Amino acid sequence: MNFREGGTTLVCMRSDQGWEFYNTWTYRSIKPMDRIEFVQGFADAEGNKVAPAELGLPAGIPEEVGHVVTFSAIDDGTTELTVWEVGYPDAQTVEVSRAGMEQCLDKMATSLARASWGKTP
Repeated sequence: MNFREGGTTLVCMRSDQGWEFYNTWTYRSIKPMDRIEFVQGFADAEGNKVAPAELGLPAGIPEEVGHVVTFSAIDDGTTELTVWEVGYPDAQTVEVSRAGMEQCLDKMATSLARASWGKTP
């Protein structure tokens, strides 16, 4: 993970069946406590760029998809996180991406909850 403007993070999604699917997130803009902008691309396990068709994905899937993540304080202990994705060709592809993003966010929430156990405010 190279979390800086111009840096790249390699992300791996693993299924219960044992398959792995890799993406890179290349950061275009980072505004602490406000927003993160990155471009997601398909990759192999070493982070090398791979065309979507090489991974068996349907025709028309873009090689790169722009993302904007924003953070909005709701109160002293709660932050709303919003994710926008730009560049998918149709509603079906958006729904597939939404399902994957929801899984990533659910795992992040679980990790954050575990990290905060036992800490005093």
